[in-house]
This record gives sequence, C-alpha cells and structure tokens, in this order.
Amino acid sequence: MANTKSAKKAVRQITRRTANNKTRRSNMRTYLRKVEEAIATGDKDAAQAALRAAEPVVARTAQLGILHRRAASRKVSRLSKRVGAMGA
Repeated sequence: MANTKSAKKAVRQITRRTANNKTRRSNMRTYLRKVEEAIATGDKDAAQAALRAAEPVVARTAQLGILHRRAASRKVSRLSKRVGAMGA
C-alpha cells in the first residue's frame, strides 16, 4: 500500500495511464479487426481502405509505447502483404 504522498500520486497516475492505454490498445485492435474482416469477405477495395485507416492508428500506438515499434511494423507488414495478395 502506498504510504507517502508521492507514492499515492504515482498510483493515481498509473491507474489513469493504464486506462488510457487499454482504450488505445482496444481501438487499435478494432481497426486491425476491420482489416481482417475485409480480407475475409474478399473485398479488396474495402480491405485497402481499412488498412489505410489502420496504419496510422497502429503507428501512433507504437509511438506512444503501448505497442513495440517492431511489433507494429510487423502487424502492418503482414496485413499489407495479405491485402496485396488478394488481387493475385
């Protein structure tokens, strides 16, 4: 249990930060799921549009430290590869 004033403040900050990060991570996953769903339906235009919308969200999530930058890059790369292969 936090005993000092600074420790109590740190607990408040951590709680607030955790809530923000959960919201941002959930939002990012929603965008990624929209791309996955568009790929599953086979609609290339919708998949490309969803990927264009998801890419900056994933990059921002990585920039904020919620997701590792290489993990973000890997996610975008794999989705891009799958969307690109749809026309072939």
